[in-house]
Amino acid sequence: MSVDDIGPPADKVDLNNLYKQENYTDLGFGAIQVLTPVTPDGTPDAGRPKLFMGTAQIMTAQGPLPVQCDIPADNLRAACTAFPEAIKAAVGNLVEQARQIERERQGGIVIPRGGKLELP
Repeated sequence: MSVDDIGPPADKVDLNNLYKQENYTDLGFGAIQVLTPVTPDGTPDAGRPKLFMGTAQIMTAQGPLPVQCDIPADNLRAACTAFPEAIKAAVGNLVEQARQIERERQGGIVIPRGGKLELP
């Protein structure tokens, strides 16, 4: 694959799905990203809800692992309160996915050369 083969993921920007990003952090545990829906002219779009995303890093034997999750909240204060539990759930999902991969490896799954392994 050459640089010429790499193109944009889409041929245009979805003007009906624009968001303004704001980041908040306590400079310690993690960060919360607030995604505010906006119209194509940049004004807030009151017809769509804000989205809240949490990010943190957990330490593993192989080094830091970034974790990202959706946070069910209506405002920043609620997102801050829900953040620890949302990250904990995301880490639990990662652990379960790793266990599933290990079970599949132990089950003698053989992937043909050039084949693909698809994860749920």
